Amino acid sequence: MEKLYIFGVGLIGGSIALKARSLNIFDEIVGIGRSGGNSLDNLVATGTLDSSSSEIDKDINKASLIIIATPVEQTKLILRKIEPFLDVNTIITDVGSTKSIVMIDAQLALRNKVSQFIGSHPIAGSEKHGASAAKKDLFDGKNIILTPNKNNSLEQITKLTKFWVSLGGVVTNMKADEHDQIFSTISHLPHLLAFSLVNLINNKKNKDTLFNFAASGFRDFSRIAASSPEVWRDISIQNQESIISDLKLFQKEIIKLTNFLESKDQKSLEEYLKLASNTRKNWAEEN
Repeated sequence: MEKLYIFGVGLIGGSIALKARSLNIFDEIVGIGRSGGNSLDNLVATGTLDSSSSEIDKDINKASLIIIATPVEQTKLILRKIEPFLDVNTIITDVGSTKSIVMIDAQLALRNKVSQFIGSHPIAGSEKHGASAAKKDLFDGKNIILTPNKNNSLEQITKLTKFWVSLGGVVTNMKADEHDQIFSTISHLPHLLAFSLVNLINNKKNKDTLFNFAASGFRDFSRIAASSPEVWRDISIQNQESIISDLKLFQKEIIKLTNFLESKDQKSLEEYLKLASNTRKNWAEEN
C-alpha cells in the first residue's frame, strides 16, 4: 500500500496532494498541520486528503513517502519527531528554498537513517500561501532541484525523481551549497528587495497617497512582498551568508546609480540602463 504523508498542506503541500490524488499514485494521502492552526477538514471533505491530524504517531511507519512542506526552520523538529518511527523503505524529502542547513539538520536528526532523506526544492512558488492557494498544475513544466546526500542509493533518488516528474516537474540534481548561492541571487534577494521597497513607502508620511497612485510597475515589482513573512524569515536566516554577500553587491549597484545621478552623467546612466534592459529582454525571449 502506497501512503503519502504531507507536513504543511499549504500552497506547495496542497498542490502536491491535489496532483497526487488526481493521478491516483497513492492509496492514501495524510495531511499533518499545526495544532490550533487552519483546519484541513475541507481537504478531507473534498477527498484531496484521506485524513488529517496535528499529531505524529507510529502509523507514520506505513508511509512510502513523507514530504515536509513547512517553513524551513521546522524541518529539523519534524525529522526528530518522525525518526523513531521510520520504516527502512520510507523516503523523506522537503520542499524548502534553502538546502545547506536542511541537509545538515537531516544528518543530525536522522543519524544512521539519513540515507532516507533527499532534499527537494520545487521552483513553483507564489506570493499566495495556504491550502486555498493550492493548484493541481502548479508543478507543470517547473524546475525541481534535488540535493541528494552521499548516503542515498540510486534507487531512492530515481524513485523520488519519478515522483516529481509524475507531478509535471523537470528534475535537476545539485549540491546544496551551489543551490543556496544560486537562489540567494535569483530568488531570496529579490524577495527581500520587494519587502524593503514596500517598507520604504510605509516609512513615508504620505504613504497613503503613494499607494493610491502606485500603478502596474509598482504592483509587478512588489507582488512578492505579499509572500509569507514566516517563510521568508526562515529562508533569510538559513541562507544568511549568501544573502548578505548579494546584499553587499546590490549596495554597490545602488552606489553606482547614486553617483550617476549626483554627477548628472547621462551617458553612463543610459549605458547602465541599456545593459540591464537588453539582458532582461534576451532572457525573456529565451525563456
